[in-house]
Amino acid sequence: MNRKLQLLQGDITHQETDAIVNAANESLLGGGGVDGAIHRAAGSDLLAECRTLGGCPTGQARITKGYKLPARFVIHTVGPIYSGGKRGEAELLASCYRNSLALAIENKIRTISFPSISTGIYGYPIAEASRIALKEIAGALETFDEVRVICFSAKDLKVYQDAREELNL
Repeated sequence: MNRKLQLLQGDITHQETDAIVNAANESLLGGGGVDGAIHRAAGSDLLAECRTLGGCPTGQARITKGYKLPARFVIHTVGPIYSGGKRGEAELLASCYRNSLALAIENKIRTISFPSISTGIYGYPIAEASRIALKEIAGALETFDEVRVICFSAKDLKVYQDAREELNL
């Protein structure tokens, strides 16, 4: 088991990592769930910076400062809305993780915390999403000092722990 990869239950807005990842919508202007919580915790300066970015397509990522968050940066990525899995959702979700990790590397980020992207209101089945997330993270793990996946509930954490075991990470 790789100690660089941490699976934790908690609030992503409290993570003291170089960056946290925001499961954003395409406007990047805030929303519900993780996105709303990050915007509220970071303060109005985050929204002001996001307004300058012109949005973000699904599967892509953008970086901003962290403002009032403990994290110095927020990497915003837009996960796919799940509609049965036949519209390229798996590739788009994998792309969210790959592009977020690439932005982190480009910005010399050593520690990063991810939420479970697309598994809330976007409806992605968490068992499948967790395997995609962990495979993509594992592919870049050697570049980081620590990568955390922050699950909001104990139930979600268990799904990620099971996926980790299944993937032998």
